Amino acid sequence: MDTTTPAPPPIAPPRQPDLPISAGAKRSSRAPRKLIQALVWTLAALIGALVAISQVNRAGDRVEVLAVAHDVQAGQVVKASDVTTASVAEDPALSPVPAADRSRIVGQRAAVDLRQGSLLTDSSVQSGGGLGDDLQVVGVEVKKGTAPRDELRPGDKVLAVVLPEQGAQSTTGTGAAKSGAEPEPESIEATVKAVGRTDATGSLVVNLAVPTTDGPQLAEKAAAKRIALVRQPRDEKR
Repeated sequence: MDTTTPAPPPIAPPRQPDLPISAGAKRSSRAPRKLIQALVWTLAALIGALVAISQVNRAGDRVEVLAVAHDVQAGQVVKASDVTTASVAEDPALSPVPAADRSRIVGQRAAVDLRQGSLLTDSSVQSGGGLGDDLQVVGVEVKKGTAPRDELRPGDKVLAVVLPEQGAQSTTGTGAAKSGAEPEPESIEATVKAVGRTDATGSLVVNLAVPTTDGPQLAEKAAAKRIALVRQPRDEKR
């Protein structure tokens, strides 16, 4: 009879206690989050740089426009030699005439005095003379104080008022003085065709268009420097 005693079952080793998560493990778990944040900031900075570069490039875009090559007085016809091209930075605040519209500008009349080097705009010129061929043009030199300062422009309707001669008294004036009524001054209706520059004395020459019946009389009074100009009310549509 076998009397061998069976071996006792193996004793399990004691269970090791759970260890706390080490600081290194915590740092490793936070590393991907920091990496993502760094990538986001880098991407935002890159986008901002691209936007800035795009704006700089756009500001540096240059366009060909029309400029004044020679001084042109108001009312004069703009000739091909009076116009040149200039390259300027594109600016929404400016509205110069594109160089491609050169043929449209040449042949029109200067609406204002055009200075050499200035950019041309659509308001700088006007089509045609607007006066017709049945009118006479008289150059009138007006002295300082006998015309509105910086108010006259081509197309304006004016009254050319005839001034009395110095020391002279008309018979009309004498009769009016006796009756107590002020006489109406003699005047001629005219249209401004061109306005010259004011000289050192304050005088300037204004070209006036008048009917053929008034041209000789206006020329005679203008030669005697007896003309004062009064601008009529402008049409609101002008």
